[in-house]
Amino acid sequence: MKHTFYPRLDEQVRRHRLSNGLEVCVVKKPGFARKCAYFVTDFGSVHTSFTLDGKTVTTPAGVAHYLEHKMFDMPDGRDITEEFAALGANVNAFTTYDMTAYYFSCTERFQESLELLLEFVSTPYFTEESVDKERPIIAQEILMYDDSPESRLFEEMNRMLYRHHPLREPISGTVESIEEITPELLYECYRAFYRPGNMMLCVAGDVDENEVLAVAERMLPRESGAPVQVHLGPEEEMAPVENLRRFFMDVAMPGFQLGIKCPAGRTGEDFAHWELVAELACEALMGESSGLYLRLYEEGLIDSAFGWGVETITGSAMVVVGGDSYQAEQVRDAILEEAARLARTGISREEFTRMKRSFLGRRVKDLDSFESTCYRLCAYHFEGFDYLRFPEQFDSVRVEELQEFLRDYILADRCAMAIVEPRQGKEEE
Repeated sequence: MKHTFYPRLDEQVRRHRLSNGLEVCVVKKPGFARKCAYFVTDFGSVHTSFTLDGKTVTTPAGVAHYLEHKMFDMPDGRDITEEFAALGANVNAFTTYDMTAYYFSCTERFQESLELLLEFVSTPYFTEESVDKERPIIAQEILMYDDSPESRLFEEMNRMLYRHHPLREPISGTVESIEEITPELLYECYRAFYRPGNMMLCVAGDVDENEVLAVAERMLPRESGAPVQVHLGPEEEMAPVENLRRFFMDVAMPGFQLGIKCPAGRTGEDFAHWELVAELACEALMGESSGLYLRLYEEGLIDSAFGWGVETITGSAMVVVGGDSYQAEQVRDAILEEAARLARTGISREEFTRMKRSFLGRRVKDLDSFESTCYRLCAYHFEGFDYLRFPEQFDSVRVEELQEFLRDYILADRCAMAIVEPRQGKEEE
């Protein structure tokens, strides 16, 4: 295995690509009793159209999430969750817009738990009966998200920002779309995306890396599988479909989600650098220590629920701002005005240095979480970047790039804002 030491983080990692194409990454944590393993596929809810072996397949929304649920079924009827519990391990899974992860944590019997993880994820078993049985369970989950103001705001904002991108659809799909999911479709998606060459195994803990490799080689298919070509629809314009939308729910006070559309398509070093510039620029603009945040808070326009993030989902990129406010449009306008001002007047080097140190410190602290470390290593691997090289990325960022970002991207004609208001007998627009 290739051994890499990151002196600025005091982290050591072993990596190896198996002959079947699987990337194996072991983050060594000497002296720690706890261990964590992530087995991840580069397949999420946005991968609804793809070509495999010359055949183009278009799936209904929610198929990746449905497949995640059904992967826990075994041909002999075994209860995988109970088997992990018997080993003293906690197992779980999740689906995002662009990946699906299966993971466990434990303190003992690590090898047996790893074998079980790789066994059930590499054993697809779908029947008409089991797929139909899952449908009302997932439908109930969908309805639960539909009743969540936060989920509705984000989904409405995505539909306002994008004309074609499958990000327009919720991760779990809709009650209508999941009616179209069949065992045959699940097998087709499994063959396309759950192949070793499209996956990564990441382990964190005081483990023997050679043992991890031996288990992976013994438990997984020998072949990488045929590559798949993903289709995300026509190229997106930078202007959103719609700039402002209100809807009504049973909420105590209005909330909002503001999306600012950015160009996508970056990979590797370019992707990591742009994302970091975007995060630092947004921190300077509206972080908790910024002048704008303090002013909006003191004026009662925002409260502690206010927050922001930079989202980079396959084929898309955006700045997302959200929170509670009776004057959401005024908050949006203040953000745009402050971005324009900072782009003109600049960010002081003292503030830039302080902000970089604080941001770097938070990222380093985040590595204390084994789950977060594994997740980020996998997510950035699929983007072509070694996540643990982020300190070097911090070194390369210039303060002028933050100003350029605010000037070029934080613009009114890139914005889409969804607002949820108390129902109070009103009808949705």
